[in-house]
Amino acid sequence: MPQPRITAPLSRRGLLTAGGALGAGAVLTACGGNGDSDVSATSSASGGGSWIFTDDRKKKLTAKTAPKHIVAFTGVAAALVDFGIDDRIVGVFGETKLANGKADPQAGDLDISKVTILGNVWGEFNIEKYAALDPDLLVTHQYESSSLWYVPTESEKKILALAPSAAITVARVPLTTPIQRYAELAESLGADLGAAKVTEAKARFEKAAATLRSAAKASGGLQVLAASASASIFYASNPGVSSDLMYFKSLGVDIVVPTKLDKGDYFESLSWENADKYDADLIILDNRASALQPKDLTSKAAWKALPAVKAGQIAEWDAVPRFSYAGAAPLLENLAAAISKSKKLS
Repeated sequence: MPQPRITAPLSRRGLLTAGGALGAGAVLTACGGNGDSDVSATSSASGGGSWIFTDDRKKKLTAKTAPKHIVAFTGVAAALVDFGIDDRIVGVFGETKLANGKADPQAGDLDISKVTILGNVWGEFNIEKYAALDPDLLVTHQYESSSLWYVPTESEKKILALAPSAAITVARVPLTTPIQRYAELAESLGADLGAAKVTEAKARFEKAAATLRSAAKASGGLQVLAASASASIFYASNPGVSSDLMYFKSLGVDIVVPTKLDKGDYFESLSWENADKYDADLIILDNRASALQPKDLTSKAAWKALPAVKAGQIAEWDAVPRFSYAGAAPLLENLAAAISKSKKLS
């Protein structure tokens, strides 16, 4: 998955009992995989009738009406807002607010002043606040089938006991797949995918994809390395797993494929002494607050010695994209612009 983080343990709190949790989640049920398609099936989500959605774990979620109190990973909440669902989002977890009080880029157009922030960093999830929101659905990404993105492993059972959950696969599939799945989820919740806001964003995305394809073709085989930096490790990311990189590659972008992948196949961990293992004309660098940025790397000789760095051919990379047309279009546009401004270095 994207660059690993150190999981911070939850602070000691008096947690709710399983009995109370079951009461809170009784209005909506989740059934295990039963061979149903992973495409959502819905009836009228806003005008009455039952609600049904099958997530990417093949879990069929059903309720008498569409969920009204949704809690989601911040990037998921932002994607749902892009598709027209916002008044039902009551809480979020994951990077939401910056140190200066402004919204984290992950939040997109989500109004963070109107939601309860259950945790602002990896490993934080305030279960008591979550329960107080009377949640009827939790939604997050799934990079691996064994875990839910930003739901702390050590408290996952208590969290999932409070309300049903929906998970959307965002790895080993191209970018357009989770975008479509989140669109389907939003539609099941009552979003109008024919609304101008959505159709205009989709048109922008499609135009941006065409622009990126053209830029890649005109670049003459420009080598692009997707990377993330920490104090001791330089991570080279794998386009065979990351959905955005996979999609960029399908559009003709020549993305470096690491040859000695770490467990999980998301990236290859390189010591700074070996940061020059792969030739790269352009480096797109993880722009999350948890990763070191170019300004933080000026003291590293190995960084400054990289040809792309010397040439000033560095661009930002959103390692955890916002899976909506509105969220993804700028990623394609920015990469196309970076490729167009770069040149072959060897």
